[in-house]
Formats: sequence, structure tokens, C-alpha cells
Amino acid sequence: FNIEKRRRQYLADIFTTLIDLKWRYTLCLFTLGFCLSWLAFALIWYLLMYSYGDFYPDNYNSANYSVCIAGVHSFAGAILFSIETQQTIGYGTRVVKETCYLAIVVMMVQSSIGVLLQSFMVGVVFAKISRPKKRTETLIWSREAVICLRDGQMTLQCRVGDMRKSHIVEAHVRMYLIKKRVTLEGEILPLHTYDMNVGFDKGVDRLFLIWPLVVEHIIDAQSPLYNMSRDDLAQQRFELIVILEGIIESTGMTTQARTSYLPSEILWGYRFERLITFQRDDGLYRIDYSRFNLIYPVDMITCSAKELNDLHELEKWHENNQNNNTHNNDNNNNTKENENDNENIYFKIDKLTTPTSSSSIVWHEKKESTL
Repeated sequence: FNIEKRRRQYLADIFTTLIDLKWRYTLCLFTLGFCLSWLAFALIWYLLMYSYGDFYPDNYNSANYSVCIAGVHSFAGAILFSIETQQTIGYGTRVVKETCYLAIVVMMVQSSIGVLLQSFMVGVVFAKISRPKKRTETLIWSREAVICLRDGQMTLQCRVGDMRKSHIVEAHVRMYLIKKRVTLEGEILPLHTYDMNVGFDKGVDRLFLIWPLVVEHIIDAQSPLYNMSRDDLAQQRFELIVILEGIIESTGMTTQARTSYLPSEILWGYRFERLITFQRDDGLYRIDYSRFNLIYPVDMITCSAKELNDLHELEKWHENNQNNNTHNNDNNNNTKENENDNENIYFKIDKLTTPTSSSSIVWHEKKESTL
């Protein structure tokens, strides 16, 4: 929209433009290119023969006159000769005479242009057929994404599967959130991209995609969804983009599959149904793709991940206080028990020994030293 010289920029990269075109437009250009080249050189051949006087009856029937191109008597004949020359058909009835040097030059030029045109068209068609883009048609994504708890942490999950037997090698996944952002200076960024962690710091983003997998994003303090509750989710305006990229095993070409989820397509408090079952009779795991998009509700709080983490921190704080109070009470009880034990020992020793002043003084000194 409002791009200067847009068409000229597309024509500057004509090969990529033709590859990106739809098949019907590519085939039309394929046919039109050949037809225009045949007609253009047919006109050149006709003008060349007309300038040499091949169409004059007197010259054509004269024994002393040598025609430039034999077997061509009209513009229709010139078209047929142009097609035969460019496509190297050569039926033999139409031929360039060796006395017409300019016709030899034109024939060389048309043959070269015909080879270049065929090579270009074959390259475009082959590139369109072998495009890795079609490989993504067999990579399927879940219709909805879900938010649920996993291992005590709030996570955003979606499911991806590959229906082909040939695998995607070195597959890795990325996740982005497109949302409006206001800077500290008040600048409005309408389409700001947030890079969401799907485990690339731990290597979890690399997928072994031989069965359907659940891609998860942990909603932590670095997540753009950290302060978002269930009610906030329904009122937000953003788009979640998930990208899977890998190498096609059969061709070695890189492919990329993409999907996106709107806030209405992200369900709070749901989890994906299990679709892999173990068959005891044959010892194999079976995948039921009819359950690929099935989800079921789970009990889950409606607050944001930040509020959930604050709640966990508060619980830990209460547990630590209770443990500290219990530990202090145990220490006080142990101190009182030690004092009672010392007094009992004092009375026992006082009874066993002779109650003299010297023995009582020695014991009091020991008791004071122990305390």
C-alpha cells in the first residue's frame, strides 16, 4: 500500500515473482511467452522475405532468382517456419538458403532465444513443483490453544502433528505475540512483536516430530501473558503466531509451517485429550488423529500467573514462619529440659556425696561453668 515503483520492484526479481504466482497465471505466461516469440520471429521472417522479393511471382518463378527461404509463400508459412526453427522440428520443406546471409543470422538468434526461453520456463515450473511450501500441508495444528497448569506452573499450549511417514529433521519451534505496546515516552507501537520462550534456553524448542507433540510456553515473569487473567484474555487484542521450521527428510530442503491464534481461540482451563494409546496385543503405540483437536476442561483458578506466583510466595512465607515458630518452641523446651536435668543431677550427687562445704562449692562451680 502506497509503495513507490512497486511493480518495477516485482519485475526486477521476475523469477521469484513467477514462482510466487498461482499456477493458472504461470501457465498463461508460459503459453503466452512461446506464442509471442513465435509470432515475433514470424514477422521478422516475413519482412525479411518481403525485402528480398520472395513473394513477387516473377522472382519466385524465375530460374535465375534464388529465394531467401524456400517453401514459405505467406505469413502463415512464416509462422510455421518460426515454430520449426525455434523448436528444432525441421520438417524439411522450409529451409534457409545459403545465399541469404541475413536469414542465417536471424536463425541463429532465434535458436539461442528459444533455448533460453525453454530453460527459463522449465526452471520456473520445476521450482514451483519442488517448492517445500507444499510439505506444510501435511503438518497440522490444533484449532485452539489452551492455558492450563503443568507441574504447578501456568502454561500456554498448542498441538502440532506430522501426517507423513518421512519426518521433519532438525525441527524447532518459535512463538511470537503481536500486540500494541506503549513505550515509557508515550510512543505507540501498534504491532510490537514479543518473543515468547518455548524452551530454547533449555533445548526444549527442538522437536522430535515423529508423533503429535504439545508445544508449551511457561507463563513466567518474562512472558507478555504474565499479568493477564481469564477475564483480561477475553478483552485483549493480539495475535499469537507459532512457527515450526525444519528440513524435509526426502529432499533436504528447509520448510516452514505457521499458524496463529486469536484471543477467542485460546481457551482458559482446558487440556488436550490423549491420542496415543498402547496396544497390548501387538505391542505398538497407535495414534488416533480423530482426537487431535479434542480438549477437556480442568479445575483451574482464573487469576493471572503473577497473582498465582504471589499466592505461592505467600504460602511459602507462612510455612517458613510456622517452621521458625516451631523451631523456636523446640529450642525453648530443650533449654528448660536441660536446666531441669542439671538440677536433678545436682540433687543426686548431693545425696551420694558427703554434705561438706568443699563438695558443694566444687559442684556449684561446675554447674555455673556448664551454664
